[in-house]
Amino acid sequence: MTFGPGRFEYWLIKLDEVLIQAAATENPALFIYKNNARTYLFMLEGLSKLYAGLHNRKRFQEIQDLFKTLEDALGAVDYYDNFAKEFTADPEIPATVTMYTEEKTKEKIAEVNALLQKKKWLRVKDSRTKKIRKELKGADWLEPADEIELIRNFYEVSVSAINDFYAETGAAFTDVESQVHGLRRKLRWLSIYPAALQGAVQLTDSKPNDEAVTKYLTPEIVNSPFNKLPDPGKNKDILFLEKNYFLALSWIISALGKLKDSGLKVLATAEAIKATQFVSEDVALERAYQLNKQNEKGLSVIMDEAYKISSAFFAEKNLEKMREIA
Repeated sequence: MTFGPGRFEYWLIKLDEVLIQAAATENPALFIYKNNARTYLFMLEGLSKLYAGLHNRKRFQEIQDLFKTLEDALGAVDYYDNFAKEFTADPEIPATVTMYTEEKTKEKIAEVNALLQKKKWLRVKDSRTKKIRKELKGADWLEPADEIELIRNFYEVSVSAINDFYAETGAAFTDVESQVHGLRRKLRWLSIYPAALQGAVQLTDSKPNDEAVTKYLTPEIVNSPFNKLPDPGKNKDILFLEKNYFLALSWIISALGKLKDSGLKVLATAEAIKATQFVSEDVALERAYQLNKQNEKGLSVIMDEAYKISSAFFAEKNLEKMREIA
C-alpha cells in the first residue's frame, strides 16, 4: 500500500534534499529558508492535519506539530525579512526601523538554527525525518476508496468549521491577525490539501454557469500556476472539486492575503518605532500610519474591506458549491 505513505514520502524526499544540503552550510536556517523548505513543510503539515482527521489522530497530530513548529519558525523569518526588504526600498522609512527589522530577521534565523539542532532535523543518522517515517509505517492506512470517502467527509467538516469561524466574527472584523489572517489560514488549507495529495484531488467543470462566481475568475487567478493541480497519475479513486469555485477560493485567499499584508506592515512598522524611538503604542501606530501613507483609521479600513469581500463570498456559499456533486 503506497498511496498514503507515498504522499508523505514525496514531500519528505524534497525536504530531505534541502536539509542535507543545509547541514553542510554555515547557516542551515538561512539555507532552508531560501530553498523552499517552508513549502515542503506546508505540504507535510497539510497531509498530517488531514490524516489526523481521518484516522490515527494522536499519531498524526504529533507529526503535524513537528512540521508546524519548524514551519512557524520559518514564517517568523519570512515576516521580518519581507518587511525589512520593503523598508529598505522605501527612502521615507527611517534607517532605525529598517535596522530593527533586519536584526529581528537575524534573531529569528538564529531561533530556526537552534530548533534544527534541538529536534535533530539535520542529523544524517537517526534524523527527525527518519523517525517520522518510522511513525508513518505504524499508521493504520486505509484502502484508497475508503480514504477518498473520508477525505470527502473531511472537506465537509472543514467547510462547516470555517463557516462557524466566520460567523463568530460578528458584524465586523476587529483584529488583523486573529480574524483576517486567521480566516485566510483556514481557507488556505482547503487549497493546500489538493496539492499535497499528489493527484488524488482533481477539478471538474460540471455545474451550470454561475454569474456570481465570474467576478473571481480574474486572469491572475485563472492563470496562476498554484491553481494547476498535480495530474491524477496512478490514483484511481479521486475527489472532484468544482473548478470555478476552487478558483473563487483562490481569489479570496489572495485578496485577504494582500489586505493582511497591508495591515501587518503597519503593525511591523509600529513595533519597530516603539522599540527604537521609545514611544507609546499609540504614538508608534500614529507614526506608522504616516510612514505607510495611511490615515489614522488605516487598520479599520483594511478590516472593513476584508469583511466586505468575505461577507459576499460566504453569502454566495462558494465553499459549499466547490465540493463534489453527489
